[in-house]
Amino acid sequence: MHLEGTVLVGRDFEPVEGRVVVADGEIVRIEEASVESDAVILPAFVNAHTHIGDSIAKEAGEGLSLDELVAPPDGLKHRLLRDADHEEKVAAMARTLRYMEATGTGTFLEFREGGIEGVNALRDALAGEGVPFGERAIESVVFGRDDPDVLSVADGYGASGARDADFDAVRAATREAGKPFGIHAGERDADDVNAAMDLDPDFLVHMVHAEPIHLERLADRGTPVVVCPRSNLVTNVGVPPIRELNKRTTVALGTDNVMTDSPSMFREMEFAAKLSDLPAREILRMATVNGAAIAGLNRGVVEPGADADLLVLDGDSDNLAGARDLVRAVVRRAGQADVSRVVIGGEPVVPRGD
Repeated sequence: MHLEGTVLVGRDFEPVEGRVVVADGEIVRIEEASVESDAVILPAFVNAHTHIGDSIAKEAGEGLSLDELVAPPDGLKHRLLRDADHEEKVAAMARTLRYMEATGTGTFLEFREGGIEGVNALRDALAGEGVPFGERAIESVVFGRDDPDVLSVADGYGASGARDADFDAVRAATREAGKPFGIHAGERDADDVNAAMDLDPDFLVHMVHAEPIHLERLADRGTPVVVCPRSNLVTNVGVPPIRELNKRTTVALGTDNVMTDSPSMFREMEFAAKLSDLPAREILRMATVNGAAIAGLNRGVVEPGADADLLVLDGDSDNLAGARDLVRAVVRRAGQADVSRVVIGGEPVVPRGD
């Protein structure tokens, strides 16, 4: 298989006219050539932090505080999840998976509530169990929660926050299992950041309230951070210092709770770009290769040897036609209507899953 158009190549997304050649799920080569295509080819997105279980209750809880919305064990989302049956949760998550594919996400890192049962529900949604539109191609890295035994079925452990429980034993278990450990930190305030960092996590999520001492620790340790600025704004906790974090460590983008925000990386990129005023290439890295690096994956970049997870946009759409800076246009302007093709694992995905 090959794709033709303007290819955004490598970590700097240099625009090259030509084609991407794919075989056996891998990018084989990039050929520079004159082609008759307005397509723009870039890596499929890596959404580095999601909670898609709460797809059962979109836009619930207006006016509630962060703790009232999502704090375990009795925040609104946790009560709603307990009340929903397995089939309802699977069907709702499957719809979200289909939407993420349609908006160019090839991989997502999920903090999955509900222990072993919760992880199995997500696996069922990915496999298309009991839903009319079948198996999804999107790839997952599932961080289980709520039960140390979840490591038997999950890809890692995603802790709610250092103030919620003692995670020392779980952290030790992840090391023994050779699986990653992530934890929320600095979302509501700065009080839990040092305790979270003392666990030596593989990555932190949010860091809205990172103080100078925390920024120094990040720089010393190189601990990656996933930021979710739209979610933080909605829950009224502030917005992360993206520029300062980016100076010190690897930063990736996530869309967080489906309850509060659509899992669209287009929307997240646009908001992060306008909030931080960082160069578009930095933001696009946060939406692709940086998230892949946090998960230890060989994707998020268009170069030979990388996994063939690709997003093709219509460069002649009414929205993108006339763009002078393609990378900036992708980050600040592109959206679902511009998607013409998504390739995951070297196989084309029909954007709407129909």
